[in-house]
Amino acid sequence: MASKTTLNAKNLEALGAERLAQLLIEVSTGNAAAKRKLRLALAGAQSPREAAREITKRLTSIARARSFITWKNRKALVTDLETQRRAIVEQIAPADPDEALALMWRFMALATPVFERCDDSSGTVIGIFHQACADLGQLAEKVRPDPHALAGTVLDALQDNGYGQYDGLIGIMAPALGAEGLATLKSMAEDLGRSPVPVPSKDQWKAVGWGPGGTTYEHEMRARERTSAVAMALKDIADAQGDVDGFIAQYDPKTRKVPQIAAEIAQRLLAAGRAGEALGFLERAELGDGLRVPLAWQDIRLQTLEALGRGEEAQAFRWDCFERTLSDSYLRAYLKRLPDFDDIEAEERAMAHAMAYPSLLHALQFFLDWPALDRAADLLVARHDEIDGDHYEYLAPAAEALSERHPLAATLVLRAMIDFTLTRTRAKRYRYAAEHLVSCARLARDIPDFGAFETHDAYVARLKEDHGRKFGFWSLTAA
Repeated sequence: MASKTTLNAKNLEALGAERLAQLLIEVSTGNAAAKRKLRLALAGAQSPREAAREITKRLTSIARARSFITWKNRKALVTDLETQRRAIVEQIAPADPDEALALMWRFMALATPVFERCDDSSGTVIGIFHQACADLGQLAEKVRPDPHALAGTVLDALQDNGYGQYDGLIGIMAPALGAEGLATLKSMAEDLGRSPVPVPSKDQWKAVGWGPGGTTYEHEMRARERTSAVAMALKDIADAQGDVDGFIAQYDPKTRKVPQIAAEIAQRLLAAGRAGEALGFLERAELGDGLRVPLAWQDIRLQTLEALGRGEEAQAFRWDCFERTLSDSYLRAYLKRLPDFDDIEAEERAMAHAMAYPSLLHALQFFLDWPALDRAADLLVARHDEIDGDHYEYLAPAAEALSERHPLAATLVLRAMIDFTLTRTRAKRYRYAAEHLVSCARLARDIPDFGAFETHDAYVARLKEDHGRKFGFWSLTAA
C-alpha cells in the first residue's frame, strides 16, 4: 500500500485545489517551461479556441527566436516543441480538427528556422518533426480537406524540406489525398519540374559555393534543389499510386544500374508480380568488384529467384553471399534448405571458410554470433598476430564471451588492447587497459599451459621494461 507521502495523483488531490495552486505557483517560479504548460492548461480550460490562441502565440515566438541552441540547452527546446505538438493533438484536435490541422502545418513550418539555429546531432529534434508530420496525415484524414488544395499545400511543403522534416509526406498524406489528390499532385509536380528557376541579370548573381567545377551561384543551386524535390515527389507519388513504371521512369538508364537503385526497382516489380523484369534489373546492375554488394540487392535477388522457382540457383547464391560476407543469416537460410546430414557437412565447410577469411574481425564476429566459441578461440590463437587492439568495440565483448571457457584466447585479446593503448600512448584508454591487465592476472590462474605465449608474469615484466615510464597507466594498476 502506497504511503500518503508518495507522489501520485490521489495523494495530491487530497491537498485540495487551493494548496495545489499555491504549490504550482511556487514550483513554476523561475521555470519558463512549467509556466507555459500552466498557461496552456488554463487556456484549454476556457475553450479549445483559447488553447489554440496560446499555441499560436508560442509557435510565433519560437519562429522569431534567434539565439543558437547547443546540446547543452537543447532539452528546453525539445520540451517546448513536444508540449506544443501534444497540445495540438490532445487538446485541439478532439474538439476542432480543422484548427488542429492548420496549427500542425504552422508547427511544421518551424522546422527550418529551428534547425538554422540548433545543434541536433542527437536527432531528437528532427524526431519531433517526423512525429508531427505523421500527425498531419492523421489529422488530414479526419478533416478531409479539398484534395486539390491539399495537393498544393503538400507540394509547397516539399519545396521547404531542407532538413528532411517532410520526408515521407506524400505516403503519409496519400489516404487524405485519394486518387484525385494524387493525380493533381503529380500534375503540379510535373509542371513545377518544367518551369525554370528565374535567372537574374549577371551582375546580380550571388555566389554560394566553390569547387572543382567552378563557382556555384544561388539560382543554380535552387534549380538543382527544385529538380531533386520534383524527382523525389514523383517517385513517392508513383509508389502511392502503385505505379511501378512511373517510379522507374524517374531514373535514367545509367542510374538504374546502380545496385541500390536496381534493388528498389526490383522490389516494386516483384510486389507487382513481375519477377522476370525484376531479375532483369538486378542482373543489369553494375556490381564493381562484387565485394561490397548492397545487402538489399542480395536479399531481393534471393526473393526474386525463389519467386521464379529457381530454388537451386537461389541456394548457390546464398552460399556465395555467405562466402563473401560471413553473414550468419545467409548460412542459416542455406543450411535450413539442405537435406538431413548434408547440413552437418555444409556447416563444417562454412566453419573452415570462416577460419581462413581474410578479415580476422569479421571471422571472430561470425563465430561469436553463430555461436561457435571453440572456433573463435582457435582463430585467435592461430592468428594472434593479426589482432588489432584498436578495435575494442569488437574485442572487449569477445574477451568477455571467451573468458570462462577459453582463458588463453581471452588473454590474447586483452593483451592486444593493452599493447595498442601503451604503444600508441592513448592516455584516455589507460583506465581500461589497467582493468584488462587485472583481468589477465585473474585469467592466468585458469591457464595451465601458455604454450608458445608469455606467462602473465613474463608479459607484465616486458610491459614494465617497454612502458615503465607511463606512470599514468601504472598508477591505475596499483589502485
